[in-house]
Amino acid sequence: MVFSSVSFLVFFLPCLLVLYFMVPRRYRGARNFILLAFSLAFYACGGPKFLLLMLLSIVINYCCGLLAGPKHRPAVRKAGVTLAAVLGLGLLGWFKYAGFFGEMLHALMPFIPVPQVTLPIGISFFTFQGLSYVIDVFRDDAAVQRNPLKLALYISFFPQLVAGPIVRYTTVAGEIDERHESVSEFSAGSVRFLFGLAKKMLLANAVAQIADAAFSAVSPSVALAWLGAVAYTFQIYFDFSAYSDMAIGLGRMFGFHFLENFNYPYVSRSVTEFWRRWHISLSTWFRDYVYIPLGGNRCSRARNILNLFLVWALTGLWHGANWTFIAWGLWFFVLLIGEKFLWGKALSRLPSLLQHVYAMLLVILSWVLFRADDIGAALCYMAAMFGRAPALCDSRAVLYNASGGERAAYDFTGQTLRDISVDASGNTALLLASGQLCQAVMLGRDLGVENTTQVQASNRIVRSGAQFYLLTDNGVECLSTDGTSQWTQSLSARPQGLLADRRQLLVFCGNTVQVLTPPAAENNAQSNT
Repeated sequence: MVFSSVSFLVFFLPCLLVLYFMVPRRYRGARNFILLAFSLAFYACGGPKFLLLMLLSIVINYCCGLLAGPKHRPAVRKAGVTLAAVLGLGLLGWFKYAGFFGEMLHALMPFIPVPQVTLPIGISFFTFQGLSYVIDVFRDDAAVQRNPLKLALYISFFPQLVAGPIVRYTTVAGEIDERHESVSEFSAGSVRFLFGLAKKMLLANAVAQIADAAFSAVSPSVALAWLGAVAYTFQIYFDFSAYSDMAIGLGRMFGFHFLENFNYPYVSRSVTEFWRRWHISLSTWFRDYVYIPLGGNRCSRARNILNLFLVWALTGLWHGANWTFIAWGLWFFVLLIGEKFLWGKALSRLPSLLQHVYAMLLVILSWVLFRADDIGAALCYMAAMFGRAPALCDSRAVLYNASGGERAAYDFTGQTLRDISVDASGNTALLLASGQLCQAVMLGRDLGVENTTQVQASNRIVRSGAQFYLLTDNGVECLSTDGTSQWTQSLSARPQGLLADRRQLLVFCGNTVQVLTPPAAENNAQSNT
């Protein structure tokens, strides 16, 4: 269930409001229990089987919070916060990253199976919230919450459960017990919620269609590639900030005041400023619970760089189990290190407009990396933005039927399709996929791989009748529809193109044309004679 869904707007929220405000304000415990019950029901709507995981996380953080309290000896307190980190991050690591790391192990040792794990919604957010509570108790920044229902409400409160912001316990601890609901607060929260809803439905969804069309294009032009990148830049801001607006608005309707999560990030004049304005709750979480405990900037330059590297690698990994997210985090690590130690002072002397262009250009490129399915696709799309794209910019082959519907598909994960040709019947395709290894791949009528041949990245494919001709660096190779090599012909110059019929081939080599007679045509000619 999402905030923009009919089920939430028509059924869930109205029922909650009616039941909540029917209870007199003096019965704060009853109102909290209603919020907790509806929050757990909200989470169960997105995946009932994971409700037990949510409850387990609550129990872990409640018990570890008790152990980390000031009444215990330092060793017990340290054990409590350590146990919370190990168990909480262990659950997060298994459900979110087991498949990712399993695939890497499987690639090295094929006998190890890849675990098939379903990702629970919101696990990254409620894990970080619960862990921050235990750490704050250990640091004496927050009091121990001895009422498990109150702690459960903090961790599972539905407005910020699925898409943030990450709310610190110290921000809402007082309001769990004492908060003031009023008509003015409810009105202000409703306006903020509607503003976020409109931002999501009218802006984010609209520019998402442009971004999806551009990123799904097989060979986007420079203009389309830039249009798609800019569209996605606005989409991710409108989408993410809209959910933060709706969460803040919903919280205020019930008397809670969450901190702002976005502060006009696209007005930034540096990448450093951008991260002071973008996803503030996440960046401050990593600052307070990872960067500063590692030593922050109160250490040598080399250690400071290492601290920043770890923080941004983890920040990227937090967003998803894909190398693109890790690369995205390290992209910002490099830029922030550069601004801090290399070109930051020079940047500050530039005109404000140039500073803004600099920041937005780097942010737009970062979102291309964030949006792409894999790093190869990201580099391919960036190449298209600067007019350097290969023939095809995708890793997925799709076979369509006559009516335009998708009949079959095959995904070359981690590779980029460079050239494609389909035989006369439309049932068999030969593709040149370039990745770490460049291969000519023969696909059957249902796009299952039938045969592969390692070739040069500069090769091209041309079809004629039931044959496919592979243009190599120094000649022509004929492949049949089952992928087997029929014959090869060396040439004195690199072939640029080819025209073929049943009897002869016209091969274009620079300014010359060479005529070749396939062996099959020679045999036919001799038999006819």
